[in-house]
Amino acid sequence: MAQAGPSTALKGLRVLDLTRVRAGPTCVRIFADFGADVIKVESPAGFDPNENMSGPRLGYDMQNLHRNKRSLAINLKTAEGKAILMRLVEGADLLVENFRPDVKDRLGLDFETLHRVNPRLILVSISGFGQSGPYRTRAGFDQIAQGMGGMMAVTGLPGQGPVRAGIALADSSAGLYGAVGALVALQERAVSGKGQWVQTSLLEAQIAMMDFQAARYLVEGSVPPQAGNDHPYQTPMGVYRTRDGAINLGVGGEEQWRSFCRAVGRAEWGTDSRYDSTEKRFERRPELRQMIEERLSQADSADWLAVMEQHSVPAGPIYGVDEMFDDPQVRHLGIARPLAHPQLGAIRVVGQPVTLSRTPCAVTEPTPAAGQHNEAILAELGYDEAGLARLRANGVI
Repeated sequence: MAQAGPSTALKGLRVLDLTRVRAGPTCVRIFADFGADVIKVESPAGFDPNENMSGPRLGYDMQNLHRNKRSLAINLKTAEGKAILMRLVEGADLLVENFRPDVKDRLGLDFETLHRVNPRLILVSISGFGQSGPYRTRAGFDQIAQGMGGMMAVTGLPGQGPVRAGIALADSSAGLYGAVGALVALQERAVSGKGQWVQTSLLEAQIAMMDFQAARYLVEGSVPPQAGNDHPYQTPMGVYRTRDGAINLGVGGEEQWRSFCRAVGRAEWGTDSRYDSTEKRFERRPELRQMIEERLSQADSADWLAVMEQHSVPAGPIYGVDEMFDDPQVRHLGIARPLAHPQLGAIRVVGQPVTLSRTPCAVTEPTPAAGQHNEAILAELGYDEAGLARLRANGVI
């Protein structure tokens, strides 16, 4: 359900966003889309040597990550710029940052310092490897975490060597876990009245996303190998070639197996003692794949998908991104959100994948220009025109 104005779900929360690149902005975007007052605190142009790490301001990534925010561009290397931030901290509910831990400490943005300014503040810190330990000061990037977190060792064809996921899985999941932690801390604060420090990292998030593959080793001591497009232990579950391309099949239990056999016109496979359990089918996976693909090669993907649906067999097409957004179910869900940008015109960004019946998310404002809301935000702190002029003259804004 879309709505014309901002969401009211998190109205009244103020979030200070000191994040960049992807993990931190992914976290903050959730709060922005659900109606929190998010202030993106950033450096004025030319002060930050890494200001273009997220790409151009008008590029697709910045537009997708930083909508629904206000921008305050201040120089935190000046005493007055730091004082402005601390005044904002006094009235904030959350401060989200993804600096390296040593950089955060050097800037005086450690939890102890912020907690003294505002005991109710919740600090969300997203780092590469954690806030403590031997790797705490290392710079972390998504692909490094994918490699260290086991993802690249289980992705790709058997024997292919390490393969990264096609998305920033560690970054995005760390942002999501950071948001979950922040929401838990907000609920706890409603009881205790106290803020706390929420920490996550790309490495921890990637390990958590390994889920059953990680548990496979922890519980059984088995190191999962690459399985390509096949499920690690279910068959037939994976990518199967058809006459004009390929489809995904997801055949799980025994009833689904028998339904699949009927769907492809081979009901006798469903009663064959060689294939009558998950374990047997897994052992004979190469043999089954050859049999199945020989049968699927006799018709096109769309025809097989229609047959699978008739027999309640889980199956689906394999889309390019353009085809994905053109799918009728995707269009119905409305996850591509329209947005009017003063320079780019009509654009679309990726919405939130969760729907609330009364207070849904809303995408109403494009990514602001750096410092676009300086005057409004500083006026809220009591600065008049003379004060603003002095800040400009002193290189604070």
